[in-house]
Amino acid sequence: MEPVAAELLMALASGTAGAAGQNLWERLRSLAQRSPAREPDAGQGDGEAAVGELVTALDEDASDEERAARLAEGLALRARQDPAFAEALALWRREAEQLPGASSGGSAQHQEISGGTQHNVVFTRDVHGSINLG
Repeated sequence: MEPVAAELLMALASGTAGAAGQNLWERLRSLAQRSPAREPDAGQGDGEAAVGELVTALDEDASDEERAARLAEGLALRARQDPAFAEALALWRREAEQLPGASSGGSAQHQEISGGTQHNVVFTRDVHGSINLG
């Protein structure tokens, strides 16, 4: 499973995705706090941080890209170890990626024009309607 985008996690943790985003963040918290389904003899991997702790850490500072990246890695690791978690996380991710503004990481953006002369250049984000350049 491909890791969940750190930008998506940051947007949901910060509340920029609105009430629906807050609901999804709480669902991720609940999912992360479930006990992992492991084989009886399987121990916790070396250095493996509890995903619930990583969610809490990002909650404390939703703008911390390093915390978001660690949470994304922790979710991916847990998904590889626990098929039931992987299935639930995949469903959660599909829903989270549908939220307007969630996958873009809130207000973070980068736009650049380089070289030559350009005419009629428009930089925009989150347009809900038409744009007329006439």
